[in-house]
Amino acid sequence: MRRTVALGTSLESLVTKYQRPDALGMDPLSIPLSYRDPWDRECAAWVAAHLAYGRVAPMLKAIQRALAPLENAPATWLRSRSLGEARESLEAALAGWVWRFHTHQDLVEWLLAWKRLDEASSHQGLESSLLPIRGESADAALSRLVQSLRRELPPSRGTRFSLPDPLEGAACKRWRMFLRWMVRPEWPDLGQWQRYPKHALVIPLDTHVSRIARMIGLTSRQVPDGRMALEITEALRALDPKDPLRFDFPLSHLGILGDCPGVRRLPGCAPCPLVGICRAGVTKRKTP
Repeated sequence: MRRTVALGTSLESLVTKYQRPDALGMDPLSIPLSYRDPWDRECAAWVAAHLAYGRVAPMLKAIQRALAPLENAPATWLRSRSLGEARESLEAALAGWVWRFHTHQDLVEWLLAWKRLDEASSHQGLESSLLPIRGESADAALSRLVQSLRRELPPSRGTRFSLPDPLEGAACKRWRMFLRWMVRPEWPDLGQWQRYPKHALVIPLDTHVSRIARMIGLTSRQVPDGRMALEITEALRALDPKDPLRFDFPLSHLGILGDCPGVRRLPGCAPCPLVGICRAGVTKRKTP
C-alpha cells in the first residue's frame, strides 16, 4: 500500500514536469495539433501516428514532408479528389519520400486507405471503423480493421509494419497512440471521438515506456509485447481508474528527451520525480 501511494505521488509529479509546450514540440502529436479543422487533424494523426518510430527529429521532418503535398488541409484535399486523381497526384508529389521501412508507395496507399474509410463512413471519419460491434472487444475491432487493411493494401514491408494485430499478441504501439490521440479529451490529446470506449484504451508501448515501467515496477515482464502493454495499463488504472493513459506522455518523454539514463545514478537522478521508486539500481560513484 505504501509503495502504491509513493508510485502515485511520483507519477503525479512526473505529469506536472512534462506537461509543457517544449515537451509536446518533440512529439508527433504536435503535427496534427497544428491543424484547426477536426477532419484535417484526424487525417494528419492517421499519418503521424503510423510513422512514429525511430529518432524523433528526423521522424517529425518525415511526417511534415509526407503531409506537405496535401496543402495544409489533408482531409479536404483527399475528399475533393477521386481515388484515381488522388493517387496520381500523390505518386508524383511524394516520389522519393522515404522514412525507414516506409516508401512513398506505402505512404500513398496509407493516405488512400484513410480516404476509402472516410468515404465508407459518409465522411464521418474513422471512428466507426474502430468501434466494437456486436459485443466484440476493442481489440477485436482493431483486429478486424487490421485484417481488412492487410487484404486491401499491397503486402510491402512498410504496410505490414503498420498493420500489427493485437489478437496476435502485438503491442500495436502506433495504433494505440492513434487511438489515444483521437479518444482521450485531456491534454495533450485531440479527444475528437465521442463513441469509442475510453476505458478500452491501452498504453502505446515504446522502448522508453517499457524500460521505465520495468524500472518502477509497473510490469514484471521482459518482452515488450501486447501482454506487457496490458499489464502496464492495468497498473496505471489502479492509480487513475478514469484516465490511466494520462501517464503515458510523461513516461515516454522522460526517455525521449534523454532525461532518464537507464540506470539510477546519484546525484544526477535526484531531480527525477521517480528517483524514490526507481528499481534500476544505484551505481557506485568513482572516487577521484
